[in-house]
Amino acid sequence: MTSIIHAIEELSIWIGRAFGWCILILTLSVAYEVFVRYVLNAPTVWVFDMMVQMYGALFLMAGPYALAQDTHVRADVVYRLLPVRWQARIDLLLYLVFFFPGMAALMWYGWEIAMDSWRYKEVSWNSPARIQIYFFKTLIPLAGGLFIIQGVAECMRCYLAIKENKWLARLKDARETDEILKDQATALQIKKELLN
Repeated sequence: MTSIIHAIEELSIWIGRAFGWCILILTLSVAYEVFVRYVLNAPTVWVFDMMVQMYGALFLMAGPYALAQDTHVRADVVYRLLPVRWQARIDLLLYLVFFFPGMAALMWYGWEIAMDSWRYKEVSWNSPARIQIYFFKTLIPLAGGLFIIQGVAECMRCYLAIKENKWLARLKDARETDEILKDQATALQIKKELLN
C-alpha cells in the first residue's frame, strides 16, 4: 500500500513541477507587457489572455501537488491536539463526505464545459486577439481527476494511520527556507563538535 501511495504522490509532484513552469511564463509575460506598454507605448492584445490562462493552469494543476505535500491550509486548532488515529478518522470522513463529491462534480461539470468549448472552438472574449481557450478548459476535468487520484492516496494514508497510529512519511519535494537553514546550522554545529 505504501508503494501505491508514494507512486501517486510522485505523479502529483511531477505534474506540479511541470506546471510550476507556468510561473516563469507568467512572470516573463507580465514583464514583457509592462515593458512594451510603458516604455515602448505599444501594448499587446494577447498578453492579458495568456497571463489569465497561465494563472488558471497553475492554480488548477498545483492543487493535487499541494495535497500530496500536505500544504493546503487547515484550521487545526483542535485537530493537532488529537491522537493520530482520530486525526486520520476525521480526515477520512471529510474526504469521503466532502472532498470526493466535490472533485467528482468538478470533473463531471468540467468535462461538460471542456467538451462544449472544444465543440465550438471557444476563444477568449476579453481581447481582440481571440486566443483559443478550449485547450485550457480541458485542464478543469483533468485537475478533478488528479485530485481524485491523490485523494485515494490520502485515504490510504488515513487507513494506515488508523491502523498503525502514526502518519506515513510524505515524499518531500520542497522545503521551507527556515527548515533548510536549521538543518545547515545543525550540520555546522555537528561539524564543529567533531573538529573539537
